[in-house]
Amino acid sequence: MNSSISSRTTPSAVPASAVLEVNGEECIIHIRGHWLLNSSVPSWHKTIKNNTATIIKILAEDLKTWDTALVLFLIHGRTWCLAKKKKLEITALPENLQLILSHIEAEPHPKARGKRDSSFDLRCAIGGKVLEFFSGMREAAEFLGNCAIGLFQMIRGRQKFRWIDCFVEMQQCWSSSLPIVSFISFLVGVILAFQAAIQLQRYGAGILVVDLVSLSIVREMGPIMAAIVVAGGTGAGFAAQLGNMKVDEEIDALQTLGISEINFLVLPRLLAVAIMMPILAIYSDVLGILGGMYISATMLHIPIAVYFNEMQNRLSFTDVSSGITKSFIFGMIIALAGCMRGIHCERNTAGVGHATSSAVVTSIMMIILADAIFSVIYNTLGI
Repeated sequence: MNSSISSRTTPSAVPASAVLEVNGEECIIHIRGHWLLNSSVPSWHKTIKNNTATIIKILAEDLKTWDTALVLFLIHGRTWCLAKKKKLEITALPENLQLILSHIEAEPHPKARGKRDSSFDLRCAIGGKVLEFFSGMREAAEFLGNCAIGLFQMIRGRQKFRWIDCFVEMQQCWSSSLPIVSFISFLVGVILAFQAAIQLQRYGAGILVVDLVSLSIVREMGPIMAAIVVAGGTGAGFAAQLGNMKVDEEIDALQTLGISEINFLVLPRLLAVAIMMPILAIYSDVLGILGGMYISATMLHIPIAVYFNEMQNRLSFTDVSSGITKSFIFGMIIALAGCMRGIHCERNTAGVGHATSSAVVTSIMMIILADAIFSVIYNTLGI
C-alpha cells in the first residue's frame, strides 16, 4: 500500500522543467522531470524567449515520465523554428518520441485563433452568391444559344434528327401527365365554380359563373396547371435522365464520338414537350370546363345546354389561342430547364438529386414569370 502511494506521488516529486543554455550560434534546451498533462509544464515561448541562435538542440538526459504534454511542447518548438527559419535537432530525444513527431505534420504558419470577422464572412458569402449567379447566367446563355443554333440547323435540314426519340418522349409526356392533369383540372374547375357560385347567387347572377370559369380556365388556369404538372413529372425526369448520363460519363462518350449532346439529347425532348403541351392544355381546359359545368348543374341548376351556349357566346378564338400560345412557350421552358439542369449537374448521385429539384423549381418560376409577361403583352395588345 505504501509503495503504491509513493509511485503515484513520484511524478510530482520532480517537476517538469526546460532549461535554456546558449552557446554561441547554438542553443540547447535541457528537458528534465515528469512531463504530464495533469501537472504544470513550461511553455515553449517562455523558454526560448527572444533567443537569436540559429540551431536549437533539445536534450532529454534527465527526462522521467512523459505524455502528450511533452509532445505539444516539441510541436510548438518545431513550428516556431520553421517560422523563424531555424534548425531544430531532436536526435537526442528517445526514439519513440522522435517517431511520434515524425508522424505529425509541421505547420510553418499556424493560423491565429482569434474572433472571426463576421462582416468579412458576410461579404465573402454575398460575393460567392453573386459569382455563382453570374456563372449560372453564363451557362444558361451558352446552353440557350446552342439550342437555338441546333433548332436553326434542324429547320434548314443540315443535321440528323432522331424523330423516333421525339415520338418516344411525346408518349412518355402524355402517359405520365394525363392522369394528374385530368384530376387537377377537373378539381380546379369545380373549385372556381363553387367559390364563384356562393358569391354570385347573392346577387342573382349565377349565370356569370359560366363566364368566370370558362375565361379563367382557358386563358390562365388550364395552361398553368398543365405546365406545373408536366414540370413536376417530365421536366424532373429529363433532369434525372441526363444527370445520370452525366454521372455515367455517357455524355462525355457522345462528345468523344463527335456527337452534339444538344442535337442528340436536348432537341428531341424540347420538341416533344413543346408539341404535347398545347394538347395537354386543351385537354385541361375541357376538364376544367366540365368541372364548372358539374357545379353549375348541381348548385345553380343551370341546364347543360344553357351552360354551353353561354360559354360559346363568351369565349372567342382569341381566348383559346392565347392559352395555347402560352402552353407552347411553357413547354419549351420546361424542357430547357430540365435538360440544362441535367447536363450541368455535378458528377455524383447528390448532384443528380439537386439537379432534379432545381429543374422543377426553375421551371415553375419561369412559367409564372412568362405568364406575367404574357399578361402584360395581351393587355397592351388588347387581347
